[in-house]
Amino acid sequence: MTALDQLRSAMRRAGVDALWISDPANVRAISGFSSGKDGKVLVTAHGATLYTDARYTVQASEEATVPQFIARPPETYVHARDAAGGLRVGFEADHLTVALLDDLRDHWPDASLVPVRGLVHGLRVTKTARELDAIRAAQRIADAAFAQVRPTIRPGVTELDVALELELAMRRAGAQSAFEIIVASGPNGAKPHGVASSRVIGDDELVTVDMGARVDGYHSDMTRTVAVGEPSAELRRLYRAVLEAEQAAVAAVRPGMRAADLDRLARDLLTGHGLGEYFAHSLGHGVGLDVHEAPGLRATSEEVLEPGMVITIEPGVYVPGVGGVRIEDLVLVTETGSEVLSLAEKEQL
Repeated sequence: MTALDQLRSAMRRAGVDALWISDPANVRAISGFSSGKDGKVLVTAHGATLYTDARYTVQASEEATVPQFIARPPETYVHARDAAGGLRVGFEADHLTVALLDDLRDHWPDASLVPVRGLVHGLRVTKTARELDAIRAAQRIADAAFAQVRPTIRPGVTELDVALELELAMRRAGAQSAFEIIVASGPNGAKPHGVASSRVIGDDELVTVDMGARVDGYHSDMTRTVAVGEPSAELRRLYRAVLEAEQAAVAAVRPGMRAADLDRLARDLLTGHGLGEYFAHSLGHGVGLDVHEAPGLRATSEEVLEPGMVITIEPGVYVPGVGGVRIEDLVLVTETGSEVLSLAEKEQL
C-alpha cells in the first residue's frame, strides 16, 4: 500500500473527503517535494496535487511524485476549488494559521473545512529502509563531528566556539545542522534548551553538547555531557545517575514497550538518587523529517513502540546554580529489540 493509499484510509477514518496539507515535513512526506515550506498538497479520494510557485518549477518536476500546479495564491486556491468544492476538507489544525484558514474559506465557500490532527504524522512514525539510510548517514556525520571537536572543549574556549566548530565539521561532511546546537557549560547546564553563548568554559566544569545533522531532509539527534578538568564530586554524582538512567532505558527499548513505561523507568531511577524533581522534560521523542515527532516518550503517552521507529532516549537533571547533565542516544526499534545509532563516546566520570 502506498503512502497515499494509507493516507486516504486515515482520511476515511477521520471522516474527511480531502486533506489540505500545509506542514512542510508532511508536504515532503506525501509529495517528495523537498521545499515543503513553500508548498501545499491537496489530497482527494481520486487525486493529489502539489501547489508551489515558479521558483520551484524545475525542482518540483524533478522531485514530486504527484502532479504539480505552479502558481501563487489566490490562483492556487482557485485551481483547487473545483476539487475541494462540496467536500469535507481536513486541514492541519496544528499548522495552518488563522489567516490562511480565512483564505481557504473565502475561496472555497462550498467546502466544509474540518480541523484534523496527526493524519500524515501517523504515517511517518515508522521509517522505510530509504529513510533509515538517511538517518544513519546523518548520525554518522554527527558522531564524526563530535569526535573531531571534543578535544577542543577546554578552559578558555567559548560555548559559541564549540558550536561553530561542530557546525563547520558537519557542513564539511555534506550535512546541515539539524537544529541550533546547544553548548551549555557550568551553571548554564541547568538550562535544558540553553543555546550556545559567549560564556567562556572554565576549569572543572561539565559541558552539555546537544547536536544533530540533517541529510536529505532527515535528522539525527544526540547529546553528550563532557568533563573539563576535574568536576566536583556532586557533579560526578549527577553524571553517573543520568548515565545509569539512560543506559537502563536504552536497554529496555523493544517492540511492544509502552512509551510511558520507558519514561517511568528512567524517572524512577533518578528519583531513587534524589534527583527526580530535576528531570524537567520527557524521556525522548521520535526523529525523522522533523527532529521532534511521534512517538512522544512521556508519562502521559499512550503510544507503544513498533519496529522501524527511531527515537531518542535523553534523561537529564538540571540543578539551578550548580549545572546539569543530559545524555541522549538515537535508537532504532527493531523486530527483536533495538539498535543504538549514536556511537559517540560517553565519558565515564
